[in-house]
Amino acid sequence: MNVLCCPLCVLFCSLQFLMHHGISYLSSSRIVSGNPFPCQSVFTVKEKLTYLDIQMGRVDGYNPQNARKDSAFAWTDVYEKQSSALVTDSSKDKDLPSTSLDQHEEMDMDLGECKYRRFICGEEALKISPTEPYCLRRPIRRGHFNISQDYPTQQVYEDLHTIWDWILVEKLHIPQSERNMYSAVLVVPETFDNREIKEVLSIVLRDLQFSSAVVHQEGLAAAFGNGLSTACIVNMGAQVTSVICIEDGVALPTSEKTLPFGGEDISRCLLWTQRHHQTWPQVRTDMLTKPIDMLMLNELKESYCYIQEGEVDAVAVVHSYEDGMPAASHRTRLTALNVPPMGLFYPMLLVPDVYPPPPRSWFNDYEDMLEETWHFDYPRRPDMADSLYPGFNIGLPMWDSYPIFQSKPKKEEMVGLAEAITSSILSTGRIDLKRKLFCSIQLIGGVALTEGLIPAAEDRVLHAIPSNEAIDTVEVLQSRTHPTFVSWKGGAILGILDFGRDAWIHRMDWIHNGIHVGSGRKYKDSYYVQAQATCYINS
Repeated sequence: MNVLCCPLCVLFCSLQFLMHHGISYLSSSRIVSGNPFPCQSVFTVKEKLTYLDIQMGRVDGYNPQNARKDSAFAWTDVYEKQSSALVTDSSKDKDLPSTSLDQHEEMDMDLGECKYRRFICGEEALKISPTEPYCLRRPIRRGHFNISQDYPTQQVYEDLHTIWDWILVEKLHIPQSERNMYSAVLVVPETFDNREIKEVLSIVLRDLQFSSAVVHQEGLAAAFGNGLSTACIVNMGAQVTSVICIEDGVALPTSEKTLPFGGEDISRCLLWTQRHHQTWPQVRTDMLTKPIDMLMLNELKESYCYIQEGEVDAVAVVHSYEDGMPAASHRTRLTALNVPPMGLFYPMLLVPDVYPPPPRSWFNDYEDMLEETWHFDYPRRPDMADSLYPGFNIGLPMWDSYPIFQSKPKKEEMVGLAEAITSSILSTGRIDLKRKLFCSIQLIGGVALTEGLIPAAEDRVLHAIPSNEAIDTVEVLQSRTHPTFVSWKGGAILGILDFGRDAWIHRMDWIHNGIHVGSGRKYKDSYYVQAQATCYINS
C-alpha cells in the first residue's frame, strides 16, 4: 500500500516491540558466555518502515496454527560480501579454464572472509554464533530506552539511529540526500514517557533528516487502522502489554495500564514448563547467551501453544544450536502447551527475568523546566478538586516542578490481563461509555494471534467486572487487519486526515526554535508534542 500526502511523500516509522530486532557491533574482545552484561542487553526494538510485504489477516481473525515451522535457523554470515572490484572482474573469468576458475573463486572467497561486518542489524543480529567477536545491544527494553550504567544514553540514541539508517538505505533504498523529500509518521507506544518521545523525534528530524514528522500513539493508530473511533485497545507485544481506551478518536490517558510481560515471557514459560515435565531434550538451550534459542522458542510457541481446557500435547521438532555448528534436530512430545499463554491472565505462571532491567532514573528535562510559557506560577492547593482545572486534567505524567501533573513516571502493574482491561474501562466513568468499551475490545500485537485467546479474554473480563456494575456483555472484536500491522495502517490514515498539516513538526522549527502552533506560541516540551497528535481530530 503506497500512501502519498502532498506535497511530500510520507514514510511511516513504528517503534513497537513485537519483532526481535537488535544490533550487533564488532567487538574487540570475544563475548564471555557466562556474563551477558553489558554486551548482551536483553532488549527488543522493532523498526519496520512503510507497508512492505504486509501479510493481511483474514476478516474472521483466523490464526493458521496448523502451519508448523519445523525448519532450523542458519547462523548469520558475519563476513563482508565480495567487493565490487572482484564482482567486476567476474566477466574476465569466463575466458579462464575451469580449473583456473575454481582456484580464482576460492581465492576471492578467502579475500572476502578476511573482514568482519562492522555491524549487523535486525533478525540477523540474533543469529550470530556466540563464538563470533560481536556484542549484541538492544536499545529498548520493556517499553523504555535501555539506559543503564553499561549502556549510556548517547549510545542508545546512536544505536537507534544506526538501525533506522540501515533500514532506510539497505531496505528502502532512501539515501540521506533524498530524505528531505519525505515526512515521517512516528507511531510510539504508550509506554514511552515524554522525554523518550522527544528524543526519538530528534533522531527522526535531526539525525535522519526528514523534512517533518507527526507523533501518534500506537493505541490511537490501531483504532483508526480498524475503522473504530471508540475502543479499548490491548497491545500485546514481545515484552510489554498495554491497555488504553479511545473515545471519539481521542486517547484517554487516565485509562492507560502497562503490564510488564509479553510474548517473550510466554516463550520462557514454555521452556520452563517442558523442563519441569522433563519433556525437553538434553540440549543446552540458553536464551541469554544464544538469542537464536529465543527465536526457536518463539516459533514453537506460535505453532503449538494455544488456550484450551484439558491437556494439550503435541509432537514437535526442537533444534539445538551449538557454537558455530549446524542445528541439530530432536523430535519430542511437548506437554501442557496451554499453560504458558495462560500466564497472560495469571502472571505468577511466567518465569521472571534472570537479569531484570535496571532501575529507571526519572528523566529530568531541564530544558523544559526552564520554560515559562505555559505552567502556572502557583501550585494547586491539595484540597482543590481536579474539576477546577479542566484544561489540565489530561493525566499525562510530567516532572516534579509541575505540581498540577503527576510527579512519577508511568507505573507498571503486575495484574492479569482481564483485571487490567476491566480497570482501564471502569476508570472512564460514564456508564454508557463503559458499556460501549466493553463491547469494543481490540487485541493487537503478535500475542493477539494466540489461538483461543479471544474467548478466554471475553470470559475472564466478564467475570472480573464488579457485581455493582450494570454491565453483562463483553465482546472482543475481530481485527480487520493483521494484528501486528494494524497500527501502521492507522498511521497512514491519521497522516492523510491532516490535510492542513497543522500537527506536523518541521525539521528546522524543532532543531532551532521549538514548535510554533497557530498563534505562534512556543512549545518546547514534548507534552504538547504528544497533545498535538490528536488536536486536529477534535476541530
